Amino acid sequence: MPDSPNAGAPVRDAPRGRYRFREYHVTTVPDPLALPKFEAVCVTGEEHNCGATSGTLHTPDELTRWIAEHCAQSGHELYEQTVRAVVRAEPSAWQ
Repeated sequence: MPDSPNAGAPVRDAPRGRYRFREYHVTTVPDPLALPKFEAVCVTGEEHNCGATSGTLHTPDELTRWIAEHCAQSGHELYEQTVRAVVRAEPSAWQ
């Protein structure tokens, strides 16, 4: 018997399966060899944000210093802060 022209198409009237997922626990641990990355963006403004950015810094003190300098120069008070770090996942047992 020849193959149907719709051989790879999904079957519309197939019964739907019910899947159950077990909970998987993972602990994240900071990588001691990777430096964290801190960045701030000035979001002060009514019509639009100022948009000044600190660039990537590696300590919270550097970030605070940049914010303080920008605030002193511009009078802007609102900032969005981003902290990024490389972490390692340490899986534990299925629950």
